[in-house]
Amino acid sequence: MSLGTPASGANAAGLDSLFAVVNNGPMDSRKIEALWAHVHGLTVLGQQGSYTGAARRLGVSKAAMSQRIAELERAAGVPLVRRTTRSVRLTEAGQQLVEATQGAFEQIARSFEGVKDLAAEPRGLLRVTAPVALARQQLMPRLPEFLRRHPEVRIELELSDRISSLAQEGFDLAIRHSAAVPDTHVAWTLCATRSLLVASRAYLRRRGAPQQPSDLAQHDCLHYLRPQETPAWSFVRRDASGDADKLTVAVKGPFAANNSEALREAALAGLGIALLPDFSVQPGPQAGKLVTVLPDWQAVGAFGEQLYAVRPYSPQVPRAVQALVAYLRESLKDGFDGTG
Repeated sequence: MSLGTPASGANAAGLDSLFAVVNNGPMDSRKIEALWAHVHGLTVLGQQGSYTGAARRLGVSKAAMSQRIAELERAAGVPLVRRTTRSVRLTEAGQQLVEATQGAFEQIARSFEGVKDLAAEPRGLLRVTAPVALARQQLMPRLPEFLRRHPEVRIELELSDRISSLAQEGFDLAIRHSAAVPDTHVAWTLCATRSLLVASRAYLRRRGAPQQPSDLAQHDCLHYLRPQETPAWSFVRRDASGDADKLTVAVKGPFAANNSEALREAALAGLGIALLPDFSVQPGPQAGKLVTVLPDWQAVGAFGEQLYAVRPYSPQVPRAVQALVAYLRESLKDGFDGTG
C-alpha cells in the first residue's frame, strides 16, 4: 500500500503524541508525515517476523526495508525492533507504535479499496491461496477463462496445503475444502463435495472387491497422511427408514501421502484402495480408470463436505474478489462427477 498523508487530523495528532512519548519531546508534523510509510513497514515487519518477508510483502528490497526501520528508530529515539539470529520481534516501544497507528492504516486500506472499486470493471491484483491438488486439478483449468473475461485482473496463486493466515499474509481469497469456516471470515459456498473409495480394476481383479467396510482390514489401503493420527476410515449407510449404521475401520497399506493427487496416482498404479475427495478421482484423461468401492457406504470425516471461497471479514469486498467468486460458483455449481 502506498502511503502519503494520514487518513485524518486525529490520526496525525495521535502519532504526533506517541512520537513525543517515545522521543521525549515534540516532533515537527512534516517529519511525521514523511515517516508514515516507515511506520506501515514496521507494522508489516511485526506481522511477518522477518525483513525478507516484510520486504516481499511491500515490494521493496531487504536493504530498503532495513533502512526504513533504522530511520524510524532514529526519529523515535528508542529501539523499535529486537533482532536475533533467527527472528525479528518488536520491542515494547515498537509494539506500542504499531498498536497506536494500526487503526489508521486499516482505514486507509478500506478507503483506498473503496475508491478503486468505483471502477466499472474488476481490476487489480488478486492474491489467492488453495490446496495443491485442488488448484492443479480444478482451479487451473478454469482460471484462464476468468482472466480472458477480466483482462484488468491479475492473479497470484499460491499452491499450498498449509492453512495460511489470510490477513497477515496479504491474501485476498482462500479456496478451502473444509467442514467449517472461522466466524471471523466470510465464506461463499462453491459446491458440495464428497469422499470416494476407489481402486483400479487391476487391483480388484487381483485382490477381489470388499463387500463390507470391515473387509478393508485385509486390503492394501492408501491413506491420507495426517500427523499424530492412527489411520482409520469411517463409513455411514442409511436404510430405508433413515436410520444410519456407522463403522470405523483401522487401515494400513504400502503407501500414504498428504496429497490426494499422489494417492490417486498410487491407486491408478494398482497399489491399493484409496479414499479421495471427489474432485481428485477422475479428471481429464484418467476418467474411467478408477472404480468406486463399497458404493452402498458413504465415507465420512476424511475430507470436508463443502468447497468454500473464504476471506477475512471486511465491510467492503473488492469488485475483483466478487467477480472471481461469482465465476467459480457458476463454474463449479454442478460439483464433481467422480463416480466410476
